[in-house]
Amino acid sequence: MTETEAKTAAAKTARAKTAKAIDDTVVAFPNFEAFSMPKMEIPAATREMAEKGIEQAREAYSRMKTIAEDATDLMEDGFETSRRGVLDLNHKAVDAARTNSDATFSFMKDLIEAKTVAQAIELQTSFMRSQFEAFSSQAKDMQELATKLGSEMSSTFKGAVEKSSKDFKVA
Repeated sequence: MTETEAKTAAAKTARAKTAKAIDDTVVAFPNFEAFSMPKMEIPAATREMAEKGIEQAREAYSRMKTIAEDATDLMEDGFETSRRGVLDLNHKAVDAARTNSDATFSFMKDLIEAKTVAQAIELQTSFMRSQFEAFSSQAKDMQELATKLGSEMSSTFKGAVEKSSKDFKVA
């Protein structure tokens, strides 16, 4: 046996003695009454009541989970309605801007081609009148679309809140 093998064997023996000493101290108080659990029988009525309570908690959780999922679905529908409405409103605004830009460029082209001051004033008066009418029409369309969007959003969210509160009261 070499010197390293002898040291290894001695270390293993020392560890084994230390482990035995620790085991002896751990088992010093195996029957200490303060840490023992009393053996008692749970009455059947108490057990039934606990099981019933657990079952009711599971049912309540299931109902609340369903209500929360339904409310989430309704909110998603409401946000989708809002998104579509705002998208329509943006398209209407872009169309109005395009129409106004086209009219302005057309007016500028005609103004540059005007031969007299009187013709230029007539073109400007005609342009201002048509732009005022176009603006009035565009504002009316935007107002109608915004009103429609507002009523759709409010009815969607109102329905969601009513359904959720009704389901919550039942739960």
